[in-house]
Amino acid sequence: MTDAHRGPRPADPLTALRPWEAPELTSWGRLPMNAVDRRPGALSLDGDWRFQLLPAPDAPVGGPWSAAQVPGAWTLQGTDDLPQYTNVRMPFPDFPPGSPEANPTGVYEREVDVPAEWAGHRIVLQVGAAESVLLVHVDGRPVGVSKDSHLAAEFDLSGVVRPGGRSVVRLTVVKWSDASHIEDQDQWWHGGVTRSVLLYATDPLHLTDVTVRAARDGELRVDCRVRDARGALSDGWYVSGELDGQLLTQDREFDRVNVEDDRVSDFLGEARIQTVVPDVRTWNAETPELYDLTVRLHRPDGTVADTSRHRVGFRDVEITGRDLLVNGERVYIRGVNRHDFHPLTGRTLSYDDMRADLVLLKRFGFNAIRTSHYPNDPALYDLADELGFYVVDEADIESHDHAHEIADDPRYLNAFVDRVSRMVLRDKNHPSIIIWSLGNESDYGANHDAAAGWLRRHDPTRPIQYEGAAKLDWAATDDCSDIACPMYAPLEDCVAHALSGRQTRPLIQCEYSHAMGNSNGTLADHWAAIESTPGLQGGFIWEFWDHGILQCVNDGRPAGRGGAGLYDNGVAAPGHRWAYGGDFGETIHDGAFIADGVVFPDRAPKPSLYEHREIAAPVRIECRRHEGVILGNHQHFRGLDWLTGTWELSLADGRTLTAPADLPELRPGETAAVPLPFEVPRDRGEAWLTLRVSVAEDQPWAPAGTELCVPQIRLHGPEAAEDTVVERDVPLDGEGLLVHPLLGSAPVLSLWRAPTDNDELGGMAQRWRTWGLDALVRKVLSVRQDGGGRVTVDAEYAGTVGVVRHRQVFTPVEGGVRVDEEAKLPAEFDDVARVGSVFETRPGLELLEWFGQGPWESYPDRSFGAPVGHHSVRVDDLFTPYLRPQESGGRHGVRRFTLSAPDATGLAVVLDEPRQVTVTRYRAADLTAARHHDELVPRPGCVVHIDAAHRGLGTASCGPDTFPEYRVPAGVHRWSWTLRVL
Repeated sequence: MTDAHRGPRPADPLTALRPWEAPELTSWGRLPMNAVDRRPGALSLDGDWRFQLLPAPDAPVGGPWSAAQVPGAWTLQGTDDLPQYTNVRMPFPDFPPGSPEANPTGVYEREVDVPAEWAGHRIVLQVGAAESVLLVHVDGRPVGVSKDSHLAAEFDLSGVVRPGGRSVVRLTVVKWSDASHIEDQDQWWHGGVTRSVLLYATDPLHLTDVTVRAARDGELRVDCRVRDARGALSDGWYVSGELDGQLLTQDREFDRVNVEDDRVSDFLGEARIQTVVPDVRTWNAETPELYDLTVRLHRPDGTVADTSRHRVGFRDVEITGRDLLVNGERVYIRGVNRHDFHPLTGRTLSYDDMRADLVLLKRFGFNAIRTSHYPNDPALYDLADELGFYVVDEADIESHDHAHEIADDPRYLNAFVDRVSRMVLRDKNHPSIIIWSLGNESDYGANHDAAAGWLRRHDPTRPIQYEGAAKLDWAATDDCSDIACPMYAPLEDCVAHALSGRQTRPLIQCEYSHAMGNSNGTLADHWAAIESTPGLQGGFIWEFWDHGILQCVNDGRPAGRGGAGLYDNGVAAPGHRWAYGGDFGETIHDGAFIADGVVFPDRAPKPSLYEHREIAAPVRIECRRHEGVILGNHQHFRGLDWLTGTWELSLADGRTLTAPADLPELRPGETAAVPLPFEVPRDRGEAWLTLRVSVAEDQPWAPAGTELCVPQIRLHGPEAAEDTVVERDVPLDGEGLLVHPLLGSAPVLSLWRAPTDNDELGGMAQRWRTWGLDALVRKVLSVRQDGGGRVTVDAEYAGTVGVVRHRQVFTPVEGGVRVDEEAKLPAEFDDVARVGSVFETRPGLELLEWFGQGPWESYPDRSFGAPVGHHSVRVDDLFTPYLRPQESGGRHGVRRFTLSAPDATGLAVVLDEPRQVTVTRYRAADLTAARHHDELVPRPGCVVHIDAAHRGLGTASCGPDTFPEYRVPAGVHRWSWTLRVL
């Protein structure tokens, strides 16, 4: 049955239709979807509703009522039905279209006072979203049924409620259904009414839809559909418009009102407004120019019967060859996948929540969003139009667990077409939407082709993408996807395809660089290849959020709305933690795979965001022989006049010089040589030039002064420094280990790191455990006095399958001791986590200062966004609290560092060359043993790792591992460092 179905109604849809087990039934009594926004002026029904949670949809309503907040998920409001996380597996064993007998069903009920002034009007109930089947009754009368947990459902109550009277609205929401099998997305399962509920009234003569098409040449076309709730349309009505104050009139040549043909009947009118805007300001993600459009429907006497308001962006989207073009320009898609998520309220978000999401993304260089994997809250698209994002709007279709069966199952044909068409009908007027997506991970079959056929006929102005079709052959031309949009494709495969001569369409990965835990390694390598290989155009990082739900540790329940303020900067307050799969007692779950975003559950940025920010920098600098410093504009549409800059020169002697930067007038893609404001000393060793680029004037997404990027070049390399050797004994214990007044434990060899999520799911951690790297046994072989106080200690570290030979040479130098180290890894240890030293300090050292890359966390394959300079961070702030404890807090390219107490005492370390250094309060074993951060107890001293080599992070939890050049091989590794007392 479709939206237009108006057959005989049974006594009660709940008992007669059993819609939770009827995949062919997508709705009953539901009004058609449209793009007329009825939120302004509507009566909000949000707030407390009476609530009962039944064990099954056919269970009787009875017993005491509790209260539930609407909108909101009951799974986060104190019921016994708690959140459950699965990635692929359905949470119940029933085969499609079946659902379990134990099927939580929420009954919401409240009185509604219908305004008396609505007499004679058409009255409509809008339910923003309900998971997964909605049944509506008013005053005990059945009104309608709807499926699709992420789109609104509207029902005409004109003949049911009485203006000036009071009615009882009941919303029954069935959690599991046939629809659940095509909503099998990688997220928490919830139940409830998760978006706003409202009641609105219109004149009987009303706009049923408005379609806006605005091209970059200024051509504007507005198509209106009109109905009269009283019956046949009368003569004389007309439409008018206003665009930024300019009046627009109906195009009478198109007038099809009351003409009986195949398109229009006595009950439906169509009218068009058409004009060309001179000197039009076009819309794109960099300069999202919007015009205010008001469409008015007039009665024959000229009075206004209905109004629809829109924000219009003039832009074109097209595919030419293998390029996706916006306004004729090939744009890079610097995207992210985004779910509707909040750690307290699940999928229920406020406008301010969504704006904060997009503002943060904009500040970190993102220009595109894929609404994974369903239409997002309507406000998000308004914000994307305003702030400037390219949007891939994705239908609420994912049948991951039963993808192959459902793709061609005719019982689900209506559902596929219904979900795609309703998304398009709702969202079609948003300039931010440049691509439609048919869904996610649902194989490929006739149901997709049917939905694509409807979409191409209805909206030929935008391309379609669907990974399930395009994955079969990136060069194919006979499937439903206009874009090759693979997931987690190896970079070498993408480059090879672009160079093969077979490429027929743009290649834009719909998911890449999986951000689970300490991840996003090789992101800069990917973008270096994308920007240097015609045919590659970007992709969407998976994903924006870590979906950790704030949980009370004592009772194991979600904190819900009462948890506001109980977290900060990615860390839950004492007595609370971020819950992931399995933490609510569920037996079927997929663990921490839900924690795979570039931000923490409270939207605090992870270090990987700074990597992306630099990769997406609007301004870049480079040093060319004979030309000096070259500055380039790397935007697509915008000049540099909205930016300001500051030069910063970091010298190895500890000085940092600054000066204002005059940014040249450059069009997109242009470069220019720029003068340096400094005389660079040539006798000061290493020197790095940084351009700190900020917003010059307030932007809708950033106040003036917001830093956007810090491009950097090296002007001089390091100069070798020699230690002054002195004659002095180096104190060692009986095992040949260094004794030092500031060390709580001596430096020993380390090959193990607390496995990252990529290490665990990629199989590396298990291999390292098999080798015994987490429990190496040290045996001293010899301690040799070499004269002058120099001591050589040879030892071996035995794993379960191999032995590492390790040598430490301790040399007394002025003010301290130099440690020269060598480790010989056997052939079996062909890819280890790290090779280096680990020691612990005495308590009291609280501040790390270093010269190297920073200030945020960085690793060998994720260091592009960490500029070299002089940095200072409290030790307790160095650690990154990834939801599942793991290796974190490292700083790449460190040349030297100090650890000091408040009284400025402490230790200093100088390294032989830039090394990976990690300073935290936790041993690797502490992190490995913990599932959550509330299980960790900080150590009083510092745990310090100095690594000669450290394995890159990669993305192997779901995607490619790090590249070979970032792995740690067998063989000989050498490093040295000098320890001094401050």
